[in-house]
This record gives sequence, C-alpha cells and structure tokens, in this order.
Amino acid sequence: MLKEFKEFAMKGNVMDMAVGVIIGAAFGKIVSSLVSDVIMPPIGVLTGGVDFANLSITIKKATETAEAVTMNYGLFLNSIVDFIIIAFVIFIVIKQINKLKKKEEIKPAEPSEDVLLLREIRDSLKR
Repeated sequence: MLKEFKEFAMKGNVMDMAVGVIIGAAFGKIVSSLVSDVIMPPIGVLTGGVDFANLSITIKKATETAEAVTMNYGLFLNSIVDFIIIAFVIFIVIKQINKLKKKEEIKPAEPSEDVLLLREIRDSLKR
C-alpha cells in the first residue's frame, strides 16, 4: 500500500497540483494585499474617507462581560474585490492556455507511410 501511495504521489499531475496550490496560496496573499493596501484606500478617498475594513453594523453592544457583536460587511466587500481580481486573472490565464492549445491543434499531422505510399501509387497511375 505504501508503494502504491508513493507511485501515486510522485505522478506528474499530483506534483503539478501541489505546486499550483502553493503558488495559489501565495498569489491569494498578494491579491489580498493589493486590494486592502492599494485598491481600497483610493476608493475610500473617493467615497469620503471611508475605510472599508472598518465598516460594520453593531448587532449587540459590548457589555462588561461580553464583547460587541458586529457584522463586518467592509471585510466582506474586500473579500469580494479579492475574489473578482483572482477570478479575472485565472480567466486570463485559462484563456491564454486555450489559445496555445488551439495553435497546437491547428498544426497539421504528418501523413503516415501508408498514405505516402498510396500517394506515390496514385501519382504513378496518373502518369
């Protein structure tokens, strides 16, 4: 069983997927930073100095024994922008991959030896 697992884990697809997950996690952090540190501050300035990360609705006020219960919709808006950027980048990458695959499909296949032989026979009969 250990041998089968090792063979499975070392297949190219599994290794490629693992690398993709690691790079995707790092990319997600970069996009989150882009959204919270670069994109949202100018949007906040345009909307009158609103910091989206601090936008929330207080459902229950804090007491001496319990913290306030809030609905942090600003963080949710940041997450939506994160998702849209990541989805757009993935869309562009997939579109480029599909474009490269189409170019490979267009490449004509070389005729087999049988086809070449039949062409020679046909040409000889025409003469």
